[in-house]
Amino acid sequence: MAVYRRTSRPRFTLLLLVLTAITLLTLDERSNGLGVIDTARDGARDLFAPVKDAADAVFSPVTDFFQGAVHYGDVEEENARLRAQLAEREALALRAADAEREREALLDLAALDFVGDIPTVAARVVRSPASGFDLTIELDRGREAGVAKGMPVVGSGGLVGRVVDVSRRTSIVQLVTDSSSSVGVRLAASGDVGVAVGRGSGSTLRMDLVDPATKVEKGEAVVTSGLQNSVFPPGIPVGRVVAATTASGALQQDVTVAPAADLRRLVFVKVLQWAPIR
Repeated sequence: MAVYRRTSRPRFTLLLLVLTAITLLTLDERSNGLGVIDTARDGARDLFAPVKDAADAVFSPVTDFFQGAVHYGDVEEENARLRAQLAEREALALRAADAEREREALLDLAALDFVGDIPTVAARVVRSPASGFDLTIELDRGREAGVAKGMPVVGSGGLVGRVVDVSRRTSIVQLVTDSSSSVGVRLAASGDVGVAVGRGSGSTLRMDLVDPATKVEKGEAVVTSGLQNSVFPPGIPVGRVVAATTASGALQQDVTVAPAADLRRLVFVKVLQWAPIR
């Protein structure tokens, strides 16, 4: 029968640890404050310092990654807030620029010397020409504001057209460049009269009935003639001559007139409450 014998090695190990501890304490006491234990600790720290630095180098990016992941939502929220603020400021700047443009347009409209004492109705353009074949605009004023069919319409530069249709709150204006539009006009320099006819999709007018012998200068002003039964009052700027030629044997000159009003950028206009002289 085998007999179990308890080994004495654990006791020896315990005794060795106790003796080592007593020795270290004795040496530390006799080291006059140098601290053997501290020295041993410092040595161990110096020994393992490179290992710690290497571990920090390896695990620091990982730590930064997880910290960044934790705060990613906050960063995105802040970026979204900043983008919203920037968009709002840009929108405010655009609205301010548009308001300034409209203010200048109203100021220009207020200083129309050629209107004289004719009563007017100020209106905003709410619809531009739909195509090159239907050159009309729509205004936000109608019968309730005193607008009537046939009334002339002017802009800051000069003649725009005339009212061709009216409802209670809106009205339709035929532009002078429409192919069915015709305006009795006069050359400012010579006084010769003629008819300015729209060219449809083009941006100019054709002035008919100008005598071939009349000297017509480029840049010469063209105004409404205001003759009896004329649809428009006299002296309203219609445009300026951009070209004038006479073909051999022709009975009239071929005169091209650029409109005085900028018909492509109309914002505000005035309807003249004027009726033709019968």
